[in-house]
Amino acid sequence: MTSVTRTTFLGGCTILAVAAVAAGAGGCCKKYKLQVADQQAKIDALDKEKAELEAARADLEKKLADLQGFNAALQEEIGKLGGDKDALAAKFADAQKDLEAKMNDIAEKQKIIEEMKKKEAAAKARLEMMKSMLGKFKSMIDSGKLKVKVKNRKMVLELPSAILFPLGSAELSEEGKATLGEIALVLKEIKDREFQVAGHTDNIPIKSKKYSSNWELSTLRAVAVVSFLQAGGVPPTSLSASGYSEYQPASGNDSEEGRAQNRRIEITLMPNLDELPDLSDLETKMDK
Repeated sequence: MTSVTRTTFLGGCTILAVAAVAAGAGGCCKKYKLQVADQQAKIDALDKEKAELEAARADLEKKLADLQGFNAALQEEIGKLGGDKDALAAKFADAQKDLEAKMNDIAEKQKIIEEMKKKEAAAKARLEMMKSMLGKFKSMIDSGKLKVKVKNRKMVLELPSAILFPLGSAELSEEGKATLGEIALVLKEIKDREFQVAGHTDNIPIKSKKYSSNWELSTLRAVAVVSFLQAGGVPPTSLSASGYSEYQPASGNDSEEGRAQNRRIEITLMPNLDELPDLSDLETKMDK
């Protein structure tokens, strides 16, 4: 009885839904641990390379000092002998140029190492945040009121529509209000994070004077959840609502069980700007 029109309110972020069971939540943490471990290995390799480059720089600086002493001696000798000092000056300039290039390379490597460390710290912080959320939602997950999925590095909270709404309605039930109240208590404590609420339906056309289609039903359900979360203390600037009708099913619509899984509300934790790829180079090219 559900379908989803891609209508977006209050924020306009896209959602990628995923089908996974509550047990998948643990897998998400394991995946992040592996990613963090991989990042640490890369950082260790860069640290080793940095040490080697710094040793090379020290050696080059010593050679440069020797070269400078040699050059001074040559200058004195040239002054005495009247030889051609232009060739020696060119050789000295080449040595300086080579040293500068290697020192610039060391600086770039150091920059990469610092960026990797920042990403590692951010990944660890996201993992801890997700683990904390899972702990707070454990009772709801165990009772079947909530499922947690991970897709494309985004955590998704999934709630069956049957818990939140009467059949064919966008008016929250008392059970739905109680469930969303528990969720609001957790979400409002998460700072600097946006949440996109998405409504989904099955593929059975709705027969109602109040709702013209599953597009409208899915969207109005998402708006109802957003409004309740806002009333529960979640900042409105962190919320957005979307309706997807029947067009992003979690399961097949050829059975009642599958259709029930498709009738759902999903709350996606959207990535922060510092978690998104840097597109500044692409923006510069587009402006030309």
